[in-house]
Amino acid sequence: MTAYHSVCPFDCPDACGLLVEVNDGRITEVRGDPEHPYTRGFICAKMRYYGKLVHSPERILTPLKRSGPKGSGLFTPISWTEALETIAGRWQKIMADYGSEAILPYSYAGVMGLLQRNAGHAFFHRLGATELQRTICSPAAEAGWQQVLGATWGNDPETIVASDLVIIWGMDPAATSIHFLSLAQQARKNGALIVVIDTYRTRTAALADEAILVRPGSDAALALGLMQVLVTEEMVDKDFLAAHVLGYEELRDKVLPLYTPDRVATLTGVPVATIVNLARAYGLARAPFIRIGYGFSRHRGGGMAVRVIASLPALVGAYGKHGGGALQSSGTGSAVRLEVVTRPDLRRKPVRALNMVQLGRALTGSLEPPVMSLYVYHGNPAAVAPDQNRILAGLRREDLFTVVHERFLTDTALYADIILPATFSVEQEDLYRSYGHYYVQRSRAILPPPGEAKSNWQTFCLLARALGFEEDIFRRSEAEMVAALIKEIKLEAEDRKALAGGRPVKLKPAPGFATSTGKIELLPAGAGLPGYREPEDGHIDERYPFQLLTAPAHFALNSNFWQLEELRQRVGGPWVLVNPGDCQCRGLVEGAWAQVANQRGSCLLRIKVSSDVPPGIAVVPGVWWCQHSPGGHNINSVIGDELTDLGGGSTFNDHRVDIRPL
Repeated sequence: MTAYHSVCPFDCPDACGLLVEVNDGRITEVRGDPEHPYTRGFICAKMRYYGKLVHSPERILTPLKRSGPKGSGLFTPISWTEALETIAGRWQKIMADYGSEAILPYSYAGVMGLLQRNAGHAFFHRLGATELQRTICSPAAEAGWQQVLGATWGNDPETIVASDLVIIWGMDPAATSIHFLSLAQQARKNGALIVVIDTYRTRTAALADEAILVRPGSDAALALGLMQVLVTEEMVDKDFLAAHVLGYEELRDKVLPLYTPDRVATLTGVPVATIVNLARAYGLARAPFIRIGYGFSRHRGGGMAVRVIASLPALVGAYGKHGGGALQSSGTGSAVRLEVVTRPDLRRKPVRALNMVQLGRALTGSLEPPVMSLYVYHGNPAAVAPDQNRILAGLRREDLFTVVHERFLTDTALYADIILPATFSVEQEDLYRSYGHYYVQRSRAILPPPGEAKSNWQTFCLLARALGFEEDIFRRSEAEMVAALIKEIKLEAEDRKALAGGRPVKLKPAPGFATSTGKIELLPAGAGLPGYREPEDGHIDERYPFQLLTAPAHFALNSNFWQLEELRQRVGGPWVLVNPGDCQCRGLVEGAWAQVANQRGSCLLRIKVSSDVPPGIAVVPGVWWCQHSPGGHNINSVIGDELTDLGGGSTFNDHRVDIRPL
């Protein structure tokens, strides 16, 4: 039995260091690597099942060609040669008839390695395909942060053990970032106060000193209210503001007078005393730290909300204090020159861009040219994307040539014309960074791919050859590409050697603030004054009395891990959490199936009665596959494809529904 160093490949800020035990060619255990400085030897509940995913008997091991109606799941095995010839032939005809922009790639975060995640970019640039704007998760949060701080990295989460006040705002790290939660608990043992701000009582809230529940979508108002108290009670750091901040006076004079505690209490549902006490605690703290989540950024005012919250530490000088500041994303992407892989220089002409949030529109609308082929890799849009009904309608089009590179027969793969078998992270080479800490780590293939499975990089190189592309990049191995990425990172010789050898290495941020002025910009040029705008449909519609919130699941990550029947049985089905009073009024019974519906569609979910959820709110954890959901639809059947105020992001948490007992 041998234990190999590896990295968790999934879309999580922790990017855990792993030890993968292998015996006779099979994974016998996956555990945390105790030598990883940040993740320190423990992993989440779901990752313990990774070996079962890798060795699942349901894995796709050969290319498949559709032999029945789209969505039927009927396929015939074919060779790689036939699959490549079919794809190349269809694409060449599509390009001749409609142009290369009639081909659309779709991918997101099924694997987070810098090579494999971005493996298709060079190919599709060279092909001249439509560009995909990958915006489903975090662009509003990133845009809000960047308006204030530019490309400044978030404060190092390892420093929070020195903080005396940690605010976890709109995040449930008990489900999504357990190592940050562990550090917060260490800070608490050192005397720090832990405050959670969220829309319902999460697992994390149960571990905090105080949980403050806000009305969904009103986070910007609460942050502005905290600022108003700080200014009114003269708790701002005038020296830090004078030296490092632009726009404070205008914010103080033109914006904050509008956000008195009384008004903010009305907007947010947070009592006046709670607002004032939190502001005072924040102003008096030696080194307050805010961990900014993504959930509240997924509504139409999400970018503004993050912009305002990211401004808050500037008022008290927290960005200049060890243990203080804020973290939305580590920002370490700027340390790696991804152009080595993505090769935007291979574009021969400008092409159109389509937002992945609005895939349903792209597949069913009247674009010119129309989307005639969809290539999906490390993604499952039929399950995870909003506007599900339109997406499924588009995938059913007989004239849409769909290719899916996958490991399992996902909801999306059911509609494919050609399926190509894909590898897992332990079967391919890659380099990982984190968006929740400062470490990077190389991961090597420790198992041979089963059957005829191939990685993203290998597959795009084969497709390039099938289409006659002669560029050298499409003939380079995974190991060569990873080495090229490492070469571009600014590291000391000792760290470079350690990284090449598979050990985690910590990146170092540049000093100062990475804005055009070198200062924190509370009023960035062209962005307008910060503020909170109440939702246009903020009144309660009697037809749809519940505000819907989509939340992370404990035993799954997006649509990953639901392949395992063991986990589906353990969880017991797709659930919706509803307040006891709402259940009593509407005849909803614990464990019973109910219809969750609005004007866009409906799905069936089991009722979980929960006093952790305020009245009028419905919380749906996880994204179940449609094929495992009664009625064949999941929660995304009621989610629209409207975009956020900044970044063109998704608005998963901006919808209302009705819940009806069956």
